[in-house]
Amino acid sequence: MAIPSMPHIDGLYETHLTVANLDRSITFYRDVVGLEFAQRFDERRIAFFWIGNKKTGMLGLWETGSGPLRMRLHLAFRMSVEGVLASAGSLRASGTVPLGFFGKPADEPDVVGWVPAVSQYFSDPDGHSIEFIAVLDDEPDADFGVGPYSKWRDR
Repeated sequence: MAIPSMPHIDGLYETHLTVANLDRSITFYRDVVGLEFAQRFDERRIAFFWIGNKKTGMLGLWETGSGPLRMRLHLAFRMSVEGVLASAGSLRASGTVPLGFFGKPADEPDVVGWVPAVSQYFSDPDGHSIEFIAVLDDEPDADFGVGPYSKWRDR
């Protein structure tokens, strides 16, 4: 008997992060990242945000308390190239340090040449790795590796 093929997946709809302080994280994801607040459930210490709109994506934040064992995760938000390029200034203005691909403070986004995609990294208040990413229309260049956007542009 043939196994039917899986229908096409259009994208990732939701993801969830654990946070130590729900109020602090709501402020960060609303005011720094710019997501639209959707709903909060105080009795369960959960909050949700729309990513794009309620048909395109959702982020859930789950407060775990102050235990010493915390999981650090990575999450990437898709945006325009112009948005990624402007994000470092917006992050700095909010008191958030823009980071490069390798986790060091950076003045501009990096490009991952094999994709190619331009990415701006930063950390949320719980240390989760957050990324703004845009796939570039350029041809891939695996030999480029990973480097600043200005270096990619000047190749």
